[in-house]
Amino acid sequence: MSEVARPTLSDALTERMLELIRTGGHRPGDRLPSTRELSQRFAVTTPTLREALRRLEATGAIELRHGSGIYVGAAIERLVLPNPNMREIHAAQLLELLDARILIEPPLAALAARNADGDELRALRQALDEASRHLRGEDAELHDANMTFHRATARMAGNSVLHEVVDSLLTVHGPEQREILQIFDDRRRDHEEHLAILEAVEARDAAQAEQRMRAHLVDVKTVIEHRMQPPPMRTKEAGPCTGHVWPRSAWRRSSWPPAAATAPRRRRRRPS
Repeated sequence: MSEVARPTLSDALTERMLELIRTGGHRPGDRLPSTRELSQRFAVTTPTLREALRRLEATGAIELRHGSGIYVGAAIERLVLPNPNMREIHAAQLLELLDARILIEPPLAALAARNADGDELRALRQALDEASRHLRGEDAELHDANMTFHRATARMAGNSVLHEVVDSLLTVHGPEQREILQIFDDRRRDHEEHLAILEAVEARDAAQAEQRMRAHLVDVKTVIEHRMQPPPMRTKEAGPCTGHVWPRSAWRRSSWPPAAATAPRRRRRRPS
């Protein structure tokens, strides 16, 4: 598996939109081309463009005004948006993101089990069918299918505000989500947990849907916590590295646990 997550089309489009704003000399409040014009300019479908626009809106880079158009957001001048596939990811960021999802998503899964209609259930299964086709290495496609599953589950709960919260959370923290996918590194297990959630939702078992969503996210967090533990210190004098950015090679299953940092102790000879 490569060390750097492959950027999705939405990632690339987000960067191109920012470049359009920068090179065009646009200021906060300036109107940008319409959705149709942008789709044609970048040769992408409207849904793909809208995903990138939602991501930019969530960060304040643009503002979407219903019935009016797309405008440069007030945050564009203070916003730092480095390449999401090159920036450093801190362990604390990933764990805080998972903590937030553990609080929000399980109750929404329960509501989804109560409220989902037939079309929504079919769409949810289609998302997992799509994910199953990318279990052998296509990181970007698998990530997108998994996030579609979680977004759809939140939408099926029937609360538009909470759906928007989950959608924004997953959009803004897309880079962190891709890191989580790579560090967790057990695609089959992750997929089977998603299938278990789907089965509970399809069975209209709200309690099981909530329990399985929580167990899934807690499982992911537990694995991430373990694999992101720093290697042992070489000397007693060295203190803890709170918040340190550990090399990605230390996050992979193949390199955990790390090799012993010190040579084995020699036995002391007893005096004769």
